[in-house]
Amino acid sequence: MLLDPKILKVNFKNILTNPIFKILKESVAEINLKSYLVGGFVRDLLIERLNKKDIDIVVVGSGIELANKVKKKLKNPSKIQIFKSYGVAMLKWKDLTLEFVGSRKESYSSNSRNPKISFGTLHEDLQRRDFTINTLAISLNRENYGSLIDPFNGVLDLKNKIIKTPLDPIKTFSDDPLRMLRAIRFCSQLNFKIESNSLQAIKENSDRISIITNERIVIELNKIIETENPSKGFIILEKTGLLKNLIPELTNLKGIEEIEGKTHKENFFHTLEVVDNISKHTNNIWLKWAAILHDIGKPVTKKFNKKVGWTFHGHESVGAKMVYRIFKRLKMPLNEKMKYVQRLVFMSSRPIILSESEVTDAAVRRLVFDSGKLLEDLICLCEADITTKNPKRFQKYHENFKIIREKIRIVEERDRIRNFQPPISGKKIMEYFGLKPCKKVGIIKETIKEAILEGEISNKYSDAFTLMKKKGSEMGLKPDENKF
Repeated sequence: MLLDPKILKVNFKNILTNPIFKILKESVAEINLKSYLVGGFVRDLLIERLNKKDIDIVVVGSGIELANKVKKKLKNPSKIQIFKSYGVAMLKWKDLTLEFVGSRKESYSSNSRNPKISFGTLHEDLQRRDFTINTLAISLNRENYGSLIDPFNGVLDLKNKIIKTPLDPIKTFSDDPLRMLRAIRFCSQLNFKIESNSLQAIKENSDRISIITNERIVIELNKIIETENPSKGFIILEKTGLLKNLIPELTNLKGIEEIEGKTHKENFFHTLEVVDNISKHTNNIWLKWAAILHDIGKPVTKKFNKKVGWTFHGHESVGAKMVYRIFKRLKMPLNEKMKYVQRLVFMSSRPIILSESEVTDAAVRRLVFDSGKLLEDLICLCEADITTKNPKRFQKYHENFKIIREKIRIVEERDRIRNFQPPISGKKIMEYFGLKPCKKVGIIKETIKEAILEGEISNKYSDAFTLMKKKGSEMGLKPDENKF
């Protein structure tokens, strides 16, 4: 296949107009060490992808020396961060992050992705990189400034949208198994395909992912989830065996079982469709995690009933508990973010059930009260959960959700349930009846709350006060004569 003429005609001298490149060029000339722009910055220039303002520079010599030279020429740069064991210096200036590293070659042991490093040539430095599309370099040297260096046909692979390793993929992925996740991540982000030999190598090395820290794994998983269509990455994760090693709760969703001619939904691909649906409406990574995990309780709760077919009773509650175990295993944050995902998984069927029946004000009030600040995200998740291929049912569900949204607006405007605070406080109940903190106070408060949510009384002090007196009387309580 012919190369894209547009790529061949790129004039990097015209592109590299940011003042930083002039400073880099001058600094390289002054220290007289061959230096090059490399990696993702060059790749993204070629495919006209929005750059993240991260610029990597390889120096055939000391990257730290070039970093110090560049810093002296900048106005208000950050302090240089130096990582001596890797020969790396990092510098921030305005909205740019510059990383300087000496060219190197690497060797790995079987039980670690941390290589032994020694000085190397530019060619050795480029060939140690993960994929050919990341082996491209642009010269910062006076004699050939702006020239593209492409020793592993990275431009051709960019043109053909191929993820491919520059060296033997078996060794590449065995040396650093994190590259398997990076391959899938780039595939998802760029809408590329993984070359067949590289894909097979991932399958053969999938168990090697166990030597990678969970923190690094989650970073790559999040980058896949942040893409427009996360399903692409998760399908490859499953096909290569990586997903079974990382989140077996998801692979357990695979398959359709049949008894007496009755089947259930294929929940794995349904889940991927849900996360793709929700990705059209949000960039909230934790809402996307809720979409991915919303059905994980189904395999555990699956039962067959001759009268109704397959059931998954209580899968939301079971799934919410599984969220904690998954987050803990992957060393994800066990804080409000985890609780947010748990809560959405726990409530994930509530709006769906409402959309299947006539929507009462009481049911809407309870939904608003129970979901609180999560209401909009919960509705968004449930609308994404509509994956039926029956056009009439699809339309009916969405029409019902419009009705639910309108009812929520009306009920919220009238009853102020979203930030619900009982009109009668526990303190007021104790004062009125001359009580100390006790079970009776809680019973009266709960009675008032339930009456408001059921629409038996309005969310007003006068109605709540009347009910408080009535309930207290039924419980044999009398007003404190010293105060009333």
